[in-house]
Amino acid sequence: MSILSVRNVVKDFRGHRALDRVSMEVPRASIYGLLGPNGAGKTTLLRIINQITAPDEGSIIFEGHPIGRDDTAKIGYLPEERGLYKKMKVGEQALYLARLRGMSKQDAQKKLKTWFEKFEMRGWWNKKVEELSKGMAQKVQFITTVIHEPGLLIFDEPFSGFDPINVNLLKQEILQMKKDGATIIFSTHNMASVEELCDHITLINEAETILQGEINAIREQYRTSRYRVAFAGDPEKLSRGLHKRFELEKIEQNGKGQQAIIRIPEGDGSGELIRNLLEITDIRAFQEVLPGMNDIFIQAVTEHE
Repeated sequence: MSILSVRNVVKDFRGHRALDRVSMEVPRASIYGLLGPNGAGKTTLLRIINQITAPDEGSIIFEGHPIGRDDTAKIGYLPEERGLYKKMKVGEQALYLARLRGMSKQDAQKKLKTWFEKFEMRGWWNKKVEELSKGMAQKVQFITTVIHEPGLLIFDEPFSGFDPINVNLLKQEILQMKKDGATIIFSTHNMASVEELCDHITLINEAETILQGEINAIREQYRTSRYRVAFAGDPEKLSRGLHKRFELEKIEQNGKGQQAIIRIPEGDGSGELIRNLLEITDIRAFQEVLPGMNDIFIQAVTEHE
């Protein structure tokens, strides 16, 4: 069952169509990637879901009913353009934002203490926000977005500005939230994070949905009939002995030994390739190379233009 349904949403700004009948179904307890080039309409859609602006046409259904102002308390939203009150103390700011989420002072202080310890920020409670680095400020905003444990979390470029260690820390927290039953929508340009985290995606380009579905099914849809073969023996023998109907793209050598990338004709199975290889080399490993989300993103957007 979906926690959120976006149905044929249209949004225009002064003659520019930002969203053109965009729809998507976000399953409960899942991580949903909202993808697209800059200016595609992603942030506009997130702002509509968060009641910051309204659609010109279409509807947003949240937990089975048209979304309303009262539902915003059940949503945590971390926008791409962040902002904190620079002259306030960090702890005072975090507590203030937690209280705005409807939390009691006692409950907010207890949970903030836990989060500050988890993010190694204990020593920053009484310092001013203006003393924080960009990464530390973003940690504070992440904490205040999730502190009230909403059922739906929306992150717009949540990893922007973080070093790899803190990106990994946030990823682990996001995965734990999903495990605990939360639903996460996040917009990002980092396709490696999409592959690592997302269950489903919607790809928007020029205001329109151009690709949508379960991520593994999409990778299957874009498969290119390419195989990686780890082998032992003479690379020249493999090259000379490979049937002409197969395309040898390249041979690599690294710490794991020799590997060849071979493409077979579309629609063919891999059995004939394996039989050919057994005749000419010693196969150590054999696997299909599925396209990465970065390649799929580029191909889908290019084909749409």
